[in-house]
Amino acid sequence: MPTIALVDDDRNILTSVTMALEAEGFEVRTYPDGASALTGLTQSPPDLAVLDIKMPRMDGMELLRRIRQKSDLPVIFLTSKDEEIDEVLGLRMGADDYIRKPFSQRLLIERIRSVLRRKEAGDPTVERSEADRPITRGKLVMDPLRHSCEWNGGPVTLTVTEFLILQALASRPGFVKSRDHLMDAAYDDQIYVDDRTIDSHIKRIRKKFRVVDPEFDAIETLYGVGYRYKES
Repeated sequence: MPTIALVDDDRNILTSVTMALEAEGFEVRTYPDGASALTGLTQSPPDLAVLDIKMPRMDGMELLRRIRQKSDLPVIFLTSKDEEIDEVLGLRMGADDYIRKPFSQRLLIERIRSVLRRKEAGDPTVERSEADRPITRGKLVMDPLRHSCEWNGGPVTLTVTEFLILQALASRPGFVKSRDHLMDAAYDDQIYVDDRTIDSHIKRIRKKFRVVDPEFDAIETLYGVGYRYKES
């Protein structure tokens, strides 16, 4: 069974998330701060680490920086911060996904499974399925197995959820995708999210692309219907 390292200074989160993960068959190791986690993760690497950003002794950003010096261990950030710059910085440093507190334990579990699947699929000996092949749409290039995204040659850093939403749109340019379709593409059937969550993700995706290209307008909104990716 996969081993998950959970690093958070909130003991209530350590206890509740550990119980949820163990109920799903994961082995869990917990650490109350970044310093103790660094020792544990180095001596006995897990399959994936879930890190809180704001912690005593060593915060999640510094812990991730040190991890990345020696390992490509998959990492998901937990944070109560609202500043998008922290998310962008964390992802650029090598985090695989980012979940804000308070969060659904089911959502966290599915994000963990998604990152673990992506890691397994990244094995070069695994033949790519149709859904895993790179997508090129004009200036956009997406590689699902490498979780890489570029616009006009410049990298765009997306969370797992953002990547799945954009992949669903770009896979069929010109076709309208309703919010329900996009929720199905990005979330497990057992997870309920408000359809306005998709609107928020689209807004963030556009914002990230406009850092690379201020004129980015490839995602169209059809009010009352959904979204579509413009045909090239």
